[in-house]
Amino acid sequence: MTESTGRRLDSSHRSTPPSPKLFFEVARGYQRTAVLKAALDLDLFTAIGEGHQMVDELARRCEASERGMRILCDYLTIIGLLTKEGERYHLTPESSAFLDRRSPTCLASVLDFLYAPPMTDGFQTVTEAVRRGGTALPDGGPLAPEHPAWVNFARAMQPMAALMARSIPPLIDPHRAPRLRVLDVAAGHGEYGIALARHNPAAEIVALDWPNVLQVAVENAEKAGIGHRYRTIAGSAFDADWGSGYDVVLLNNFLHHFDPPTCERLLRKVHAALVTGGRAVALEFVPNEDRVTPPETATFSMIMLVTTPRGDAYTFVQYQDMFRNAGFSRTELVPLPPPSAQQLVISYKEAK
Repeated sequence: MTESTGRRLDSSHRSTPPSPKLFFEVARGYQRTAVLKAALDLDLFTAIGEGHQMVDELARRCEASERGMRILCDYLTIIGLLTKEGERYHLTPESSAFLDRRSPTCLASVLDFLYAPPMTDGFQTVTEAVRRGGTALPDGGPLAPEHPAWVNFARAMQPMAALMARSIPPLIDPHRAPRLRVLDVAAGHGEYGIALARHNPAAEIVALDWPNVLQVAVENAEKAGIGHRYRTIAGSAFDADWGSGYDVVLLNNFLHHFDPPTCERLLRKVHAALVTGGRAVALEFVPNEDRVTPPETATFSMIMLVTTPRGDAYTFVQYQDMFRNAGFSRTELVPLPPPSAQQLVISYKEAK
C-alpha cells in the first residue's frame, strides 16, 4: 500500500458518516415559509413588539387559540425568529427591525410579492423549466406586457428598495452634479430615481414603465416631495421613444430578465440615449465566476429559470461583454454596503 493510499484510507476512517440533516432541512423548507406567512397574517411580531409576551395575551391580541399560539411561537423560537425566556416570547433584533409592522424598516410587504402566484407557480414547475431551459409558466410568465405582477412588485418591494436606494446616490453622484438628467428604465416603485432626486436638487427624473406601474412610482415621487422633478414615459423599454441627452440611465433589476443578445439590443438603445460621459447603472445579482458563490447571489439564477424565458444571474465578465458589445468604453463593479446581496454595474459612454 502506497503512502498516499494510506492517507486516503486513514482520512476516510476518521471522517464522520454522512448525515441526512441537510436533506431534511431542504425538503421541509416549505414548512418554514408557511409558518412565517401565518405569523405575519396573524400580526404576531407586531403584537409581541407592542408588549404582548404571554401565550394567553398573544392569543387574544391575534384572535387565535392558546394551543395554536404556543406551538407557533415555539416553532418561531426554534428557527430563530423569536426568543423565549420562561413563558415569555421576545423579538430578535432582526424580527424587531424587519417583521414588526410598526418598524420604519419593516419588510413584511415583500412577502406579498415573493408569495404571489407568478413566483410560487414558477417553483411548482421547476422540472419542466429545467427541461425547457426557461419558464414553464404560460405566456412567458410575468414578462408578458402589462402583467399585473409588476404593480404588486412595485407596492410590495417598495420598503426594501427604499432602504437599499439610500446607499446608491453617493456612488453615482458623489459631488452632486449641477446637471443630472436621469432615465429610470423599468422604474417600478421609482425608489432608485427618487433617491437620486433627494440626493441632488438638480436631478430631473424620467421614469419608464407600463402605465399601471407608473401610477405607483408617481405616488411615491409625490410623497417624497420631488414630484415637480419627476415625469414619466409609458410603454415597453424596448419600444418606447426615450429621447436622448441623459446623464444617467438606471437599469435596476432589469437586465437579468433577458438573454445576452436581448440585453445588448437594449444597451445599444441606452448608449444612444446617453450624453458623452454619461453612465448606465444597473443594480444586479452578480455571482462570482464559479456561479455558485456567494450563495444568496448565485441562487438568483434559479428564480430567473422558473419565471422568465431566458433570464439569468450574469457574472461581471458577462456584463462587461454585453456593455462592450453595445458600445460602452469601460465597465466597473461597485459593491454596496451590507446586507445587500446586489452590486452596481456601472458602464461609461466615453468619447471615441
